[in-house]
Amino acid sequence: MAELIQPVRGMNDVLPGDAPLWDRVESAGATLFAGYGYQRVRLPVLERTELFSRSIGELTDIVEKEMYTFEDRNGESITLRPEATAGVVRAGLSNGLLHNQQQKLWCSGPMFRREKPQKGRYRQFHQLSVEALGYAEPEIDAELIALSARLWKHLGITSATLELNSLGTLESRAGYKQALVEYFSAYRTRLDEDSLRRLERNPLRILDSKNPDLRELIAEAPLLTGHLDDESRAHFDRVQSLLADIGVSFKLNPRLVRGLDYYTRTVFEWVTDKLGAQSAVCSGGRYDGLIAQLGGRDTPAVGWALGLERIVELVRAEGGDTAEEPVDAYLVASGDDARRFGFRLVEGLRDRIPRARLSIGSPAAGFKAQLRRADKSGARFALIVGEAEVAAGKVSVKPLRTDEPQQLLSVEECANLLGPAPRSA
Repeated sequence: MAELIQPVRGMNDVLPGDAPLWDRVESAGATLFAGYGYQRVRLPVLERTELFSRSIGELTDIVEKEMYTFEDRNGESITLRPEATAGVVRAGLSNGLLHNQQQKLWCSGPMFRREKPQKGRYRQFHQLSVEALGYAEPEIDAELIALSARLWKHLGITSATLELNSLGTLESRAGYKQALVEYFSAYRTRLDEDSLRRLERNPLRILDSKNPDLRELIAEAPLLTGHLDDESRAHFDRVQSLLADIGVSFKLNPRLVRGLDYYTRTVFEWVTDKLGAQSAVCSGGRYDGLIAQLGGRDTPAVGWALGLERIVELVRAEGGDTAEEPVDAYLVASGDDARRFGFRLVEGLRDRIPRARLSIGSPAAGFKAQLRRADKSGARFALIVGEAEVAAGKVSVKPLRTDEPQQLLSVEECANLLGPAPRSA
């Protein structure tokens, strides 16, 4: 016997028992996004590597260590997308969507990072990403945060808490970077190899270090809030006021810097204590310089992304994992003529049955075995067809969830019992 082929490490199957919960999360997101005026875009999984090295930052862990990058047959460097924002901006620029226009866009799909696989962190993971391009006002920051808060309500998530910070502008951060260089330089012997490499070129990345040995040192580092420019401070104050006005509570976290170089001004994370070490479930912020950085005009923008795997786990952890909807009816048929009659019956009923979900029992099984399967399926009714029913052109309908008696009905009477009348053309 040939050896079984196993999945690639860190890349998982979503099986039928889990898929309905995924569908529920994605459907809730799509409905809300449309209500807020965000339109869907579908983007390639493969992009030129330059897109991510220019946007995310060459000294980030993602670009340095985690991207799946290879040369194609033409010698061009290609990368499986590690995140969505850069691709959304690239799509906007390459398709002329940002020329004197504002766009509210969202997308979903798999992302790829070669990280150490663990619960809540996989090498292929899935995101919902929401982006507002061309909007400078703090109201759009608050709207996007309010949108995420509303999504938690729709999904029954209560443990997610919001953390906020402002990174200011690239210009205002220059003084803060110098303060970090001076501070960390005094502790060179305590820095790891990654932090030493980033010290001169991008010291903010040290604040995002995952090394637990640096936690105490980072906690004592200077705060960015003391270096904010007046305009960024006013913008951030406005965002906080708007959130307070609509009852979205938050905690200020001056150490929140995010792991991508393109962020400016408002940054935020939704975190939870229900998922162990992987506490962040939704992250985002402003990236006002990214569009110009990728060849467009200077254009403000803001967005967020959530990890579907973590949201699904969080819904499940908070008791919101509802069972798959039961079938409406289950065909129980014995004999070739009965199965053919039942097949026509099932297809004829599909326009009338809510969710149009009917199951056909195994032809080799007897009535009792099929009825047990019908009951186990959660169906409301068993549709029983034998020789007598075929001869009469009718079907026996047995309620499985109530004590009502079994009835012998015409096909039309069965349709009326099980579902609403079909819509007229």
